[in-house]
Amino acid sequence: MHAKDILIDGFGRIQEEVHAAVEGLPAKQLSTRPAADANSIAWLVWHLTRVQDDHVADAFDLDQVWLAQGWGKRFGLDLSPRDTGYGHSSTEVAKVRVDSADLLTGYYDAVHEQTLQVLRSLPAKDLERIVDERWDPPVTLGVRLVSVLSDALQHVGQAAYVRGLVQSAAS
Repeated sequence: MHAKDILIDGFGRIQEEVHAAVEGLPAKQLSTRPAADANSIAWLVWHLTRVQDDHVADAFDLDQVWLAQGWGKRFGLDLSPRDTGYGHSSTEVAKVRVDSADLLTGYYDAVHEQTLQVLRSLPAKDLERIVDERWDPPVTLGVRLVSVLSDALQHVGQAAYVRGLVQSAAS
């Protein structure tokens, strides 16, 4: 198995878990915060998708799906168009509300497709390409992609946990 195949499998698992975390939930449950300053399912999935979109687009010199395909307008959030949720305050987290799970999965699926397109054609040697020189050591494409995978898996796991809390409170 080649490294890009492992990455493709990893991103596929994120997609499965994103769908499992949100499907069938009404807007109210997607936006419920289990504590006053906690993150909602909507925010967690939006954020992990924004980070994947931002980082993959940057690493491959592509347009972000959020901007190029009009997802920002569809979400209609009162946030900067390039906002990914990094460092959000409780007030900013509260701004991320959606009308349906389909909006979240639709955006994730579009980002996932762009991610797969670049990974499928990725030569192994490109994983060593430096994509961010602000760190010591500089960040390679391989390290950046694993970082995105790690971040997304953590956030989707949190979303699944919040789903359990929200559903338990509703029953």
